[in-house]
Amino acid sequence: MKVMQVLPEMNAGGVERGTLEVADFLVKQGHEALVVSNGGRQVEKLVESGARHIVMPVHRKSLSSLFQVRPFRKLLEQEKPDILHIRSRVPGWIAYLAWRKMDKATRPRLVSTVHGFYSVNRYSAVMTKGERVIAVSESIRDYITKNYPDAPQERITVIHRGVEPVQFPRGFQPDLAWQEKWRAEQPHLDRKKILLLPGRITRLKGHGDFFRLLAALKKQGRTVHGLIAGDAHPKKLDYLAELKSLLAEMGLADDVTFLGHRSDVREIMAVSDVVCALSQQPESFGRTVLEAMAIGKPVLGYDCGGVGELLTAVFPAGKVPPGDAATLLEKATLILDESPEPHVPEGTFTLGAMCGNTLALYADLLKSPRA
Repeated sequence: MKVMQVLPEMNAGGVERGTLEVADFLVKQGHEALVVSNGGRQVEKLVESGARHIVMPVHRKSLSSLFQVRPFRKLLEQEKPDILHIRSRVPGWIAYLAWRKMDKATRPRLVSTVHGFYSVNRYSAVMTKGERVIAVSESIRDYITKNYPDAPQERITVIHRGVEPVQFPRGFQPDLAWQEKWRAEQPHLDRKKILLLPGRITRLKGHGDFFRLLAALKKQGRTVHGLIAGDAHPKKLDYLAELKSLLAEMGLADDVTFLGHRSDVREIMAVSDVVCALSQQPESFGRTVLEAMAIGKPVLGYDCGGVGELLTAVFPAGKVPPGDAATLLEKATLILDESPEPHVPEGTFTLGAMCGNTLALYADLLKSPRA
């Protein structure tokens, strides 16, 4: 089959990653994979997998994006994909409006993936217009059915995001060269308990709660250090400066290291003692949380959205009611003292299952009658 996925840009993020993984899997299974976006640093990796990338400005959150509807329809007529898979709202509208005016007998079948808890409005409703709608977690399925009752439940399928067990094996340790380089770059971490907060620098990630936890652990007399692995979008640089000012006010300027964008988060998780997920706004899935638990690292996270779902299934000892500072400290203390290890049940939450289920959904849709 020929599958065209559409998203704004091919940079960092869960949407981009899922797109890459499905494209790679399609090619390996002998299918044809196309991705339409405005480009980005992941395009090279996409093309290396054997997929094709088509550059089109489908990323702008502006009414001017509607001018792309006609060119996109022409692209669909030229490429004739079997499946059109929309993964984000702006390109979703462009693709949907182009698709809707095509001949129903010959147009591609439409799939959408709801990757997040979008604001509830007509703009976001486009993500529920697929002939099949993929929810990345049970939490997202609940969000769709609650907020978009017009989306038939039989169209919604939960396909959890997954990790590759070969890349995230239980007990993973970085190689000696990486460890030596890490120790040389981060000598201040020697003999300290390391708490890691992975994720981009945004207000949603719970940096303030992370800092307060570190302060409380220090007050107990513990030698701890916080790591923040994630970059700041140019529009978020003021927030990054705000975080650094907050650390100075709390007397923690020397106790937290901002690592910026890292391609070795797996290795950093492996040398950390606790991985934290402290967003009080529900996340759709929390793949980094799953990656940490897959290699056997304890995760301390708020019990909401996909993160709470994963912790319930794999590591209940790490669940904390959102914003509950006392329980957060209590569970952090327990994890640091006892080093409990999560265990992801074999065969669950794997990349192979995610991609295989996605392809099965495509195939089932192609066999089903057209509306």
